[in-house]
Amino acid sequence: MIGAANGRLQRVSLRARVTLLAAFCVAGAVAVVSLGAYMTVSQNLHDQMDENLRQRAQAAVNAPKVNNDVTEIPGAFLAAGDIRIGVLDVSGQILYPKGTIAPPTQPADLDVARGSRLENIWTDLRTDFRVIAVPYGDGQAMLIAQSTKPLNVTLGKLSVVLFVISGMGVLVAAVAGTAVARTGLRPVQRLTEATERVAMTGDLRPIPVSGDDELALLSQRFNAMLGAVAESQERQRRLVADAGHELRTPLTSMRTNLELLLASERPDAPTLSDEDKAEINADVRAQLDELTTLIGDLVELAREDAPQVVHEPVDLVEVVERALDRAKRRASDVDFVVEVQPWSLLGDSSALERAVLNLLDNAVKFSPTGGVVRLSLKQLGDGSAVVEVADSGPGIADADLPHVFERFYRSSEARTLPGSGLGLAIVKQVAERHGGLAYVGRAPEGGAMFTLRLPGRPTPHP
Repeated sequence: MIGAANGRLQRVSLRARVTLLAAFCVAGAVAVVSLGAYMTVSQNLHDQMDENLRQRAQAAVNAPKVNNDVTEIPGAFLAAGDIRIGVLDVSGQILYPKGTIAPPTQPADLDVARGSRLENIWTDLRTDFRVIAVPYGDGQAMLIAQSTKPLNVTLGKLSVVLFVISGMGVLVAAVAGTAVARTGLRPVQRLTEATERVAMTGDLRPIPVSGDDELALLSQRFNAMLGAVAESQERQRRLVADAGHELRTPLTSMRTNLELLLASERPDAPTLSDEDKAEINADVRAQLDELTTLIGDLVELAREDAPQVVHEPVDLVEVVERALDRAKRRASDVDFVVEVQPWSLLGDSSALERAVLNLLDNAVKFSPTGGVVRLSLKQLGDGSAVVEVADSGPGIADADLPHVFERFYRSSEARTLPGSGLGLAIVKQVAERHGGLAYVGRAPEGGAMFTLRLPGRPTPHP
């Protein structure tokens, strides 16, 4: 039973809950106000009735006595039209006008007659009369009783009016709550529809935003999220398209060479010379190396696209030295000139090492035999440092400068050289992941100079 009740509560829409909340709040407020108004009016009416009874009782006490056929009676007996009046003695006997009904009494009225009490005012619930007893001479008390039915009728009418007004207030609150919920939750409904649209169709168009409240801010953040997802999808599509294009060339070349080798093995086919076979084998191995490099770069690029959650303290000097050692093992026909200053930052040491190594490999590739590659790590004094790699090659044409960091971009001079066209793109992404920049210019020696600018702080001396 409890589980079923919880299920029904969970199925109540937010709009219905807002409407019910508004109705309940207004109902509570109206109930408190109505109850307070009713109690205040009731108390005031009862106080007025009691005061009126006191005044009439005092007037009856002060009224002169008149003679009837037997004895003297209070003159107030002759003016008792809307009340019951009588005189109570200490023996319990009560004198009242002929043709009328005696007022109700209670034992406390005898205390007034004896003089031990100055007043006794009470309500007889059996007859709905309000009774007051005041002293009237020796051993007597004047009793005056007035019906409370007119007062009760007035209070009943007031309670009906307050009940009707309360009901109308609750109804108006429910209608207003529904209107407010419908208007206020319209942006949430648009967000829900947009979410369902994205889930069903993959459509990442932003939703319209109106206003400047919290829901409008939520819609703006949702649109920003859609924009980020759309940009990510577009990057993935470009990466897949470019990778497919770059993979097609070495695969086609390998297929051609392998088909040629297989065809030469047929009995009726012309045989290939040892020199041709060696050339084909060398070409296949080169294509395999190119594929291996390309796949490795694609994996590295995909890893860099993933968000970096954990960063660790990195000594950039150690990163540069490790990348330099690897570059020296790959290139023994160039000289390296190195100048480093201490620098540290929070980041991914492996990614930074890969970026510096890519810059060094690129400089080696374009430097002539016996050329010089200059590597420097310098502090700029503004909270950042730069890793500069300059080669002694021909430099980069002005038309190619804006595109060197694009994925798979290769200048006309570089198309004949080995490489995947992804190394500099990886450098740029590593720099951006660490809050830095990557840019290119001309070296004083005439070649190209690539710069990796990174934030951090100088490494303290041990």
